[in-house]
Amino acid sequence: MGELPLDINIQEPRWDQSTFLGRARHFFTVTDPRNLLLSAAQLEASRNIVQNYRAGVVTPGLTEDQLWRAKYVYDSAFHPDTGEKVVLIGRMSAQVPMNMTITGCMLTFYRRTPTVVFWQWVNQSFNAVVNYSNRSGDAPISVRQLGTAYVSATTGAVATALGLKSLTKHLPALVGRFVPFAAVAAANCINIPLMRQRELQVGIPVTDEAGQRLGHSVTAAKQGIFQVGLVGFCLVFATPLCCALFPQRSSIRVSRLEPELSAQIREQNPSISEVYYNKGL
Repeated sequence: MGELPLDINIQEPRWDQSTFLGRARHFFTVTDPRNLLLSAAQLEASRNIVQNYRAGVVTPGLTEDQLWRAKYVYDSAFHPDTGEKVVLIGRMSAQVPMNMTITGCMLTFYRRTPTVVFWQWVNQSFNAVVNYSNRSGDAPISVRQLGTAYVSATTGAVATALGLKSLTKHLPALVGRFVPFAAVAAANCINIPLMRQRELQVGIPVTDEAGQRLGHSVTAAKQGIFQVGLVGFCLVFATPLCCALFPQRSSIRVSRLEPELSAQIREQNPSISEVYYNKGL
């Protein structure tokens, strides 16, 4: 066998992201819980393979399947914009086991107020970690901002759960069992914007089709967070299929960006009518 060619585009997912099936296959691979069992050495080995390949250096004996495997291992553990290693429970591969455990506990311990508060707090703390770990862009966020967002998000989530529990306490027990689902869906509408408020303040990077950064856009951040909000609502039911609702790499027309950024892009690159951004989780 000859050396692996350097024209394989590992900047993009392996499967066609313009189709739902392609996005579903991508997210089934990204959310594979087996990735959580990989050692630090295996993660570093995958990162080296990917970074070397992007730099034009092919690991001897590397096959295309091994390259794609390394790419997905790398993507599962490292943030796409910052390159930093994501905390274990914040990784997409932790979604299935964590959500199964937390959802099971919320459905089991829904009768008493203390347990409702505890498991809603656990769930929203987990969601806060996931939303922060999978944020779009590389703008720094201070500890104070992060703490304020976390406290606001978890407080709002717990209050939502208790309010819904109070409204349904005189209804049949079957209705009460659906309170955790409704509370989680409503609380995500609070948690996601608060944990990603930095993006709404400074914007997120927008790029051309080749990945060249052109500027930062608050409009793109709003669109991305709206899409994330819908995905977050659906995550309660099916993580891989719902993450595939929108492409990870979304686009927005230049005409819809802020006037200053739109004018800047048109002046520098008149032929560009569409820019691209990582929408985050």
